[in-house]
Amino acid sequence: MSNHKAGFVNIIGNPNVGKSTLMNALVGEKLSIVTAKAQTTRHRIMGIVNGEDWQIVYSDTPGILKPNYRLQQNMMNFVDTAIGDADIILYVTDTVEKADKNIEYIQKLQRIECPVVLVINKIDISTQEEVKELMDWWAGQLPKAIIYPASAKEKFNLENIFDAIVQNLPEAPAWYDKDTFTDKNLRFFASEIIREKIFLNYSQEIPYCCEVSIEEFKEGSERYDISAVIYVMRDSQKGIIIGKGGKSLKKTGTEARLEMEEFFQKKVFLSLFVKVDPDWRENKKELRRFGYEH
Repeated sequence: MSNHKAGFVNIIGNPNVGKSTLMNALVGEKLSIVTAKAQTTRHRIMGIVNGEDWQIVYSDTPGILKPNYRLQQNMMNFVDTAIGDADIILYVTDTVEKADKNIEYIQKLQRIECPVVLVINKIDISTQEEVKELMDWWAGQLPKAIIYPASAKEKFNLENIFDAIVQNLPEAPAWYDKDTFTDKNLRFFASEIIREKIFLNYSQEIPYCCEVSIEEFKEGSERYDISAVIYVMRDSQKGIIIGKGGKSLKKTGTEARLEMEEFFQKKVFLSLFVKVDPDWRENKKELRRFGYEH
């Protein structure tokens, strides 16, 4: 196909600036977990958007952080890979964070060759003066970047961001079939939906100590039968996840099942179990099983 454009648009930025909300809005599908807690995105999640003569492969990455354990180190490897293999970097900052947070990543962006589209998100909770100041500051840091103030939540200015991306895509054939909207399979989304409900239903360190493994995923003509294990690090956490008389686990399971039914457009029978695995965040073999090691 002549003059077909296609490329990898990798979304990076610090935690909680709205990367996942932005990607979901740009893809038009709910692919990434969106909660008010940091580190909800642990993997690189791809969302694919197709037009007649273009294809955008978005990649949402974990928020930038200083790693405290092996899982977080691997999450940061996903970010570094994303900087290295991008055709366009979509760098997301917002009106709340200190602009120079994790300055070493800004320095990486100053050195890269590919186009950078910089989004200053959450302008709906700021003033025009503050937004103008931020735009000037970022223009000084990244003079070659295309800068847009935006609100992913209010879907403000997304069209201009989208147009800038399409304009800057390299000429290339489509990387994926045109009817594909993600590189992840249904099992992955089942585990992400359960993990999202854990982030929403439990406080403090609990969500960060959990991982979800889909043990069984059977597709019948009428429904999906899904069996999942929530791994925690301590017995006390297992007790909190299950809750008094199993109430908390039941609530999480029901919410996850309803969202899966909406996402898969099919009935779901979901069984949830909780197991203790004290070492999963540091254990290479376990991290590989959960998709964090290659």
